[in-house]
Amino acid sequence: MAERLAAELAETKNELQWLRERMFAATPTTHKDLSLITLVPKWSGSESTVTLEEFFSTIEASARIGRWEEKDQVEIAILKLADSAKTFYHGCAELRAEDVTWSRFKIVFRHRFRDVYTEQFHYMKLQTARQNRGESPQDFTDRCRALVQKIVCKVDDPVAQGVHQENAERMLLASFVTGLGGTHRRQTRYAKPQTVDEALKIALSVQEAEK
Repeated sequence: MAERLAAELAETKNELQWLRERMFAATPTTHKDLSLITLVPKWSGSESTVTLEEFFSTIEASARIGRWEEKDQVEIAILKLADSAKTFYHGCAELRAEDVTWSRFKIVFRHRFRDVYTEQFHYMKLQTARQNRGESPQDFTDRCRALVQKIVCKVDDPVAQGVHQENAERMLLASFVTGLGGTHRRQTRYAKPQTVDEALKIALSVQEAEK
């Protein structure tokens, strides 16, 4: 265990040093918080424990806080690739081009690692989702959220993305309330919550009262 932790620490230090050299070579006067690279998980492809969208979102959130440039996001993403994702990158000439943009980088990866199931499949899974025996309202919410993320459109336009997200939240609320079991569903539905967070609080209150 100690050897593994030491190896991971050494790898992180090497990553930080590599990024300092790459990032400050072109813009030495720009202050960038490179420590945030530790927040970005490794991404190994379809078998990864995090989704591709979570991988991209973590990079973009860290970029906003750490004042990284677009090129930095590409470089960090490349650095964090592993296994099949890394193999795909090395075999794709378009991604290894010097002028590849962050937007293009995401499009190519989304196309290669797109879900093998159709959007309609995940939509039906969401519509028919039901709280399992022994599954808490919180866990059921998380399961529904994961299904919603598989069908919500992903675009670079923040305004359009906001509209898609609002529609997704409405679908999430409807599926969560409909899928609740027992008295959770009846009392939550009667309360007419406006958001899934409100619905979850009601369901949790009912669960607590039944103990």
